[in-house]
Amino acid sequence: MKCLYYLAPTLESTRAVADDLHGVGIRDWFIHVVSDDEAGLKRERIHSSNYVETLDFLRTGLLGAYIGFFIGMFGAFLIMATKIFGTNTPVSAYFAVMLFCTMFGAWMGGMLGFGVENRKLSQFHEDIQSGQYLILIYSKKGSGEAIKAMMREKHPESKHVATDENFISPFGDVSRITIPPAS
Repeated sequence: MKCLYYLAPTLESTRAVADDLHGVGIRDWFIHVVSDDEAGLKRERIHSSNYVETLDFLRTGLLGAYIGFFIGMFGAFLIMATKIFGTNTPVSAYFAVMLFCTMFGAWMGGMLGFGVENRKLSQFHEDIQSGQYLILIYSKKGSGEAIKAMMREKHPESKHVATDENFISPFGDVSRITIPPAS
């Protein structure tokens, strides 16, 4: 499954895109819109994006867990090397130190990520701020080209700006498609 990113200029255009996507068999669950106009999306009954799509807490939480794990390993090694708790310290105590540090790192990273815009969406921040609607369409294998063809035919005002080949990975990268200026 991949995620197609389209920028629509207006709420009416976004509504028409959602309706036409329903017509080709894409359910609401696979269409999310990132916009500053949450009230308009709700009024039009268009699925708004969720926290997983808009905030970076998954990526920063995993990074925090990795950092915490290595700090926990270092701490456990220090406890083992210095024998600060005696010579009969159970192995489970070392694992407990590592687990605590990993979980604490994940928690801290996740909390920091709640204050940061998703890295994949940050390149569209100015477009969204200017009043455009970023439509995220999750397409099953093989249906991406049909969606693109329908969008070119029925919605030329909506521009295909990116494709996320691996939308599941918070560490993946999305490259914006540069659209040549009209002559």
